[in-house]
Amino acid sequence: MAEQKESSVLFSLKELMNLEENRIKEEEQEKERRARAEAERRAREEAERRASEERRLREEEDVRRAEDLRRKEESTHLDAIRLGEIEKAKAEAEHQARLQAMHAQQAHEQHIAALASDSTKKNLKLIVGIVVAVLVLGGGGLTFAIINANKAREIADAQRAQQAAMAEAAQKKALAELQQLKSDQEALQSQLSNAKDEAARREIEAKLAASKADSDAKAKAVRSGGGVRSGGGGAKKAADCNCPPGDPLCSCL
Repeated sequence: MAEQKESSVLFSLKELMNLEENRIKEEEQEKERRARAEAERRAREEAERRASEERRLREEEDVRRAEDLRRKEESTHLDAIRLGEIEKAKAEAEHQARLQAMHAQQAHEQHIAALASDSTKKNLKLIVGIVVAVLVLGGGGLTFAIINANKAREIADAQRAQQAAMAEAAQKKALAELQQLKSDQEALQSQLSNAKDEAARREIEAKLAASKADSDAKAKAVRSGGGVRSGGGGAKKAADCNCPPGDPLCSCL
């Protein structure tokens, strides 16, 4: 009987020990399961955090690139506008210079024509007076011819001298104007180098372009002075041209 009780007690103790071991194992397994779940949760959160951070960085980069592109397009547009304004100002300045040169040419031609007309009228009156005087005095045909030829030569010489003086004065005036334009251009170039803003630079560039166009027109007019050229079968006489010798604006070439 005692042995049976002892065996029963030992069995119960063994059972209790097995149960306790099982409980301990289950607790350890539960701890491991919870640890794995916690690690997985932390891994998911870390992955989500990294994905969110990468997404934020990509969005910021996209915004920065879009802003850079917008600024470049705006800068290109403004540069195109400024270039268009400069080209427009240059074209307008060249147009004004051409108009001024044309007006100067027309005024010069009108002035020369008026002088020639006045001189012709005076010469005709003088010749008629001489003829009348000779006829009244009863001079012969030979005397009239000699006097007429001498007077005509004197008149022609006086005309050539007057025209040469006018041409020389016009030439000196044109050269002085060119020199003044050159000085003005040097001053404008210095102002352009020291310009502090874009508006001032554009204004100075427009003035410089107008001055250069004006000087080019005047230089061209000076270089196209009247002269003698050959044509047909022989030399063309200077008397065939209506412009005085050395006239900087004469079109007889």
